Amino acid sequence: MKTILLIEDNEELRENTVDILAIAGYNVITAENGKIGVEMILSHKPDLVICDIMMPVLDGFGVLHLMQQHEEMKDIPFIFLTAKTERGDFRKGMGMGADDYITKPFSGTELWDAIERRLKKAAIRKQHFAPDLQGLNKLMYEATGKESLKALAEGRNIDKFKKKQAIYTEGNHPTRLFYLQRGKIKTIKTNDLGKELVIDLFTAGDFIGYTALLEGGLYKETAIAMEESEVAMIPLNDFEELIHNNHEIAVQLIRMLAKNVAAKEQQLLGLAYNSLRKKVADALISLHNKYNPQKEQPFIINVSRENLATIAGTATESLIRTLSDFRDEKLIDIRDGAVVLLDEKKLSNMLC
Repeated sequence: MKTILLIEDNEELRENTVDILAIAGYNVITAENGKIGVEMILSHKPDLVICDIMMPVLDGFGVLHLMQQHEEMKDIPFIFLTAKTERGDFRKGMGMGADDYITKPFSGTELWDAIERRLKKAAIRKQHFAPDLQGLNKLMYEATGKESLKALAEGRNIDKFKKKQAIYTEGNHPTRLFYLQRGKIKTIKTNDLGKELVIDLFTAGDFIGYTALLEGGLYKETAIAMEESEVAMIPLNDFEELIHNNHEIAVQLIRMLAKNVAAKEQQLLGLAYNSLRKKVADALISLHNKYNPQKEQPFIINVSRENLATIAGTATESLIRTLSDFRDEKLIDIRDGAVVLLDEKKLSNMLC
């Protein structure tokens, strides 16, 4: 049961509002002025605060100001409740960090709807979403009640790509979002000597190219099919409409992208300083985590040595020698050219 703190100096209105909230199943605690309200926030840690503006001792603006100064209170959803409708008060309250603003008189439905929206958004803010497309899909579902990105891909034109064919190339302007329906795709960067570095891997159900869309810049990598693949094309305008119409999606997406940047920095650090054995082991585990989420055994990696070498950030010849060593150590097996993981734990914990 969610706990709501109601700070209201008018006794009759306070009692009536408590009755309205109790009908909806909320646990309600009350305070008759702002000073007592702040004390109750600290002691009871409510899930949401509804606060009048004009009150003795400490008004609503003062309560909100104090909440913003305390780490343990600043993320609690806050709704102003007041009879004043002047635009200046509305802008001042929202500018200070209030989540919503309800004017008196109000209906029970209006109050319930406002509370439900704010509690739902607060729940989304508290969740931690993985910095990948699975995390993005979960975020979309939590924020909208449906798998919004997947819905975007329905009924779109489907393009087929052959192995080694580019879906988009570095330096071009993004005009659409790509949804991988079948196959495997890698994104790479290439240096002046033509050597590739794999940035990311994608499989069926993943969206590709969204970072450039959000940045409004150029593609910073090239996407290439690792096998025959089918991709749905989603226009840029449709993707932007979804993002712009939901503030919580935009905020969480920024946080996820920041985590993704940190993960890429860690990947580059490993490529720069890890031993050859560690690089190859990390590449095998990366493929296992991406293409075998259910942890089915045994896991068979049917990827060309060239692609596996670019994922590991090493030369193909060096990769082949290391795979041979791993086979001798019973960490992997090689069957008809495919790599079979035999000891995922030792590969994951390899230090040198």
